[in-house]
Amino acid sequence: MEGIMVRTILGGLLGGFALYIIGFIFWGTPLGALAFHRAPAEASANLQAAMAQALNATGTGVYVVPDPATAQGTVLFGKGPIATIFYNSGGYPVTDGSALIGGFVLALVVGVIIALALRFTAADFGSRARVAVLFALAAVLWPHVGQAVFNHAPWGYILYLALSDFVGLAAAGLIAAKLMEGKTAALPVGDTVH
Repeated sequence: MEGIMVRTILGGLLGGFALYIIGFIFWGTPLGALAFHRAPAEASANLQAAMAQALNATGTGVYVVPDPATAQGTVLFGKGPIATIFYNSGGYPVTDGSALIGGFVLALVVGVIIALALRFTAADFGSRARVAVLFALAAVLWPHVGQAVFNHAPWGYILYLALSDFVGLAAAGLIAAKLMEGKTAALPVGDTVH
């Protein structure tokens, strides 16, 4: 029993590492530009100045513009243009080392959680692989694709985000499932694994 738990944790850590690397490939390389539209430099500077003027008083947060909580905001929201702004009043480096380290730790934790879930819900590689892929699909459809469905978020960005997370989560689960296998003999009929 101890051996399978060691393989589970190791599989989770390696799966988490794969999740991190896949995320880097999708977002830390020129591929990441596929998900974004670019505003011209002057328009970008004007928008940044407008955000600093309008949003600094309330600070870092997520803003819906115009705010549909008022009658006037509802009318303006219906007319467009609208935006959901993830606003950081202080800014940070484009390549933020602390975010990379925090993201790496998070990926390892997620990998171990996936491995533990697979360990406790399925008994063989085939079952674990199916669970891993279906879990990854469900994990991106509702939170990511749901944004495009419910909030009219841009489909291009959303589909790229969903694909990157699906590939990463599925890879993490498949790696963990494979490393859990080991060289254990098949259990006789009637025996259970706990």
